[in-house]
Amino acid sequence: MTIRNSEFVFVKSVKDGIPNRDPLNDSDARRLFPEEDGRISLSDVSVKRDVRDYVLALYPDGGPDKKNFIFVQQVLNDKGKLLGRGGLAEKIAADAGQTESFKKDPQSVLLNHSFDVRTFGIVYSVKNVSFHLTGPAQFGWAHSMHPVDTQYVQGTVVMPSTESAKEGEEGKSQGTIWTTYTLPFAVFAMPGVINSFHASRTGMTEEDQELLLKALWQGTQHRQARGRGLQQSLFLIHVEYHDPHYRIGYLEDLIRLLPDRETWIKADKRPSSLSEITLDVSGLMERLEQEKDRIARCRIWVNPSLTVSGDTDAYRQPLW
Repeated sequence: MTIRNSEFVFVKSVKDGIPNRDPLNDSDARRLFPEEDGRISLSDVSVKRDVRDYVLALYPDGGPDKKNFIFVQQVLNDKGKLLGRGGLAEKIAADAGQTESFKKDPQSVLLNHSFDVRTFGIVYSVKNVSFHLTGPAQFGWAHSMHPVDTQYVQGTVVMPSTESAKEGEEGKSQGTIWTTYTLPFAVFAMPGVINSFHASRTGMTEEDQELLLKALWQGTQHRQARGRGLQQSLFLIHVEYHDPHYRIGYLEDLIRLLPDRETWIKADKRPSSLSEITLDVSGLMERLEQEKDRIARCRIWVNPSLTVSGDTDAYRQPLW
């Protein structure tokens, strides 16, 4: 089935960690807004990494039809060095049994056998071969829906960092001190679109679209690390349109977190758990009703732990 023009909003939370750090700011949270605004942000690269790593874990061998390999990933060669674009592409072709076809038409082989190439596009330039395809799925930055204060913390590792270099010499007898920024709790909203024209060029299928949505939800919970915190998928809406040149746009602006930002600022407090917040989607539901003749399909996934204000029953889907 042909991909329809569509857009989505994904809401997730994090506890005791920062999912996407800023290396230019001592690995603190990324802040696209002024400090006084209080909000922090996650890049689209970070969220795409969650999707890719989930698909890679789900289909390490490319899946039954060898079509869901991941192109953008870290792979080491026999000498322990990272593969570049050419090496990664050749590996996919070899694993898919398409080495000879790859020599003639590398673009088609990658489109046929790589999920992230079909979905997110590709910039490929190796020796005398180059091509560029814009991905149908494009994500915006994810911004926290409330002001956030990060904390600078430190601790110690019991294990010494070095051992003795020579027999009879003593190594370090104490552990190592570590420092990091963290935050107790935050809720993020991330918008995205799927362009039907670009989907026709890359060959993205409805099956790819469904895997993308599933990977957004489950990949968020799959890719955990101490520094990234414990993440939880909360809310996902996907709206498809009849007109390939139309979308409502900025759906994330129709979603509010209660209490609102000003309340937290005045109280000089920050939310610390899901029990303290409500996701108000009543404005979004009203807009969907106004645009119902333009909408081909609307689906909503909701974490049962999240309190939601607004009637979403008509669009609710079972969780994966």
